[in-house]
Amino acid sequence: MATSHVLLRRVGHGVMLVFGGVAMTTIGTGGLAAQAARGEDAAAKSVVAGFGSVRPVPNAEERPDPRLRYRVVFNITKAASAPDRPNPSLDKVARFLNLLGGDNVRPAKGDVVAIIHGPATPLILTDSAYAARMKTAGNPNTPLVAALRQAGVSIRVCGQAMVAHDIAPEQVASGIAVDVSALTTLANLQLRGYALIPD
Repeated sequence: MATSHVLLRRVGHGVMLVFGGVAMTTIGTGGLAAQAARGEDAAAKSVVAGFGSVRPVPNAEERPDPRLRYRVVFNITKAASAPDRPNPSLDKVARFLNLLGGDNVRPAKGDVVAIIHGPATPLILTDSAYAARMKTAGNPNTPLVAALRQAGVSIRVCGQAMVAHDIAPEQVASGIAVDVSALTTLANLQLRGYALIPD
């Protein structure tokens, strides 16, 4: 009866398992360290620094795909838990960009859109208008809006929601576009191939 030998052979920074003379697999001794380094590298590639925190998942099955063009519209309707806190649905836009950035995927300017309406509508106010309305020191969303715009996000507000919330055009923060309605924006963008991400 023939006897098969199992042999471990060092190959570069790994170990090769040889069974019956056939190389079966290579086990990298630096694999975990390399995965950890990739996770740290992803954190260092934050597109929207200070917002949208992400945690490394080195062995994830599905990751951002550099072959895809990411055209996404975020439907933002929910208000923050308190008026002095940034809107968590808006922060999710930053998280999405940071997740993509961790794998060196950067959407083109305007390929990520946030349309704001419903109870979330006041987040588009200028600092002074927000402070007067919500009785806060200012608009806690202002730095996040600025960071998202810097990253190429198009931020829109529903004109119908503005009317419903008694918001005048001059009270809208700089750089936020006013659309006729969120319904129209959501329909148009999806028909143009944008993926919808609800809040």
